[in-house]
Amino acid sequence: MDFEQDENFWSVVIEKQDYSGVSIAGKEFDGCTFRDCNFTEATFSRCTFSDCLFEDCNLSLVDLDYSRFSDVEFIGCKLVGVNWTRANWPQLLFSSPLSFVESILNESSFFGLTLQELVLDGCKAVNVDFREGDFTSARFGGSDFSGALFFKTNLTSVDFVEATDYAIDLFSNEIRHARFERLEAVRLLDCLDVELVD
Repeated sequence: MDFEQDENFWSVVIEKQDYSGVSIAGKEFDGCTFRDCNFTEATFSRCTFSDCLFEDCNLSLVDLDYSRFSDVEFIGCKLVGVNWTRANWPQLLFSSPLSFVESILNESSFFGLTLQELVLDGCKAVNVDFREGDFTSARFGGSDFSGALFFKTNLTSVDFVEATDYAIDLFSNEIRHARFERLEAVRLLDCLDVELVD
């Protein structure tokens, strides 16, 4: 599909297209599905995505250049090295505009963002930057957080059940009412400089 033809796209299904390195500017996508598409190193400049689904797509190193997202779901996608702080986030968000399921978000950044109710379900979030963000009531279940950064992060009521390899300092993050699996939660004691004995 040639994005130059129209400004707005409603309920369009786009499959098996290669848009790697392409710049897509000023477009509005509403209710669209992107399936098995390659957007590696593409630029979304001031685009709007509402109620859209990305399935089995590669969006690694995509530049979000002031684009907006509302109720967008990524399933089985690769989103390595994405700087989500480059998107245009409204001042008030009543629920997360993003949901990631069984996707790879390694080396990405959510630094300082308020994305309450964010969903990372069964994802790889290796070396992802969550510092100074507000992810209250997020669902992080079943995800791998190896090397992920948490500092001054609001994790109130976050669900970490079945999540692995997180390193969260109890003293520099807010984790009231968060849910952890009992065995994996031992990791939270790493910051206490205590010795655990079987």
